[in-house]
Amino acid sequence: MSAYPDRNKKALIVIDVQNGVVEYARHRDETVARIKGLVDKARAADTDVIWVQHSEDEMPIGSQFWQIVPELKPNPDEKIIHKLWRSSFEETDLEEVLEELNVEHLIVTGAQTNYCVRHTVHAAIERGLDVTLVEDAHTTMDESWNGNPIPAEYIIAELNRSCADYDLPDSRVDVVLAEKIRF
Repeated sequence: MSAYPDRNKKALIVIDVQNGVVEYARHRDETVARIKGLVDKARAADTDVIWVQHSEDEMPIGSQFWQIVPELKPNPDEKIIHKLWRSSFEETDLEEVLEELNVEHLIVTGAQTNYCVRHTVHAAIERGLDVTLVEDAHTTMDESWNGNPIPAEYIIAELNRSCADYDLPDSRVDVVLAEKIRF
């Protein structure tokens, strides 16, 4: 149903699973392990894996905080997108990479749920790509707003709920557990 009928491939995208991003994330180890399992399955199925790394003042390029967590290692032939904004599309070459790889469907994992994962999902569907948000393979940490605590588990649940059966004219988002993902 994507806006790209001439493309026919899926890709797994791993957003900002970096030391400085997931250090205090909810269920960090379990989520990283699920993402690693998905990376392994994608590679076994010859599905492209795209990595995203965020940088900012507190997490400059090359710093320990900027590095992808040690449990995950991009292969030399896998694309790595470097970004400065919440959306993985904003001022990056992600659109060109997806076109080059013939991708019409993104399977989304990563951190942080309420920032870079959310904005990447919305940017992808608005560009006409189909998206599968992996329900149990994205994470964040507890937050607050105007003095009100917002537990990470609520943030994760809210994104999963808001993306469930989210349709636009040329694209859609589905929310699926990691164990049910097929490449």
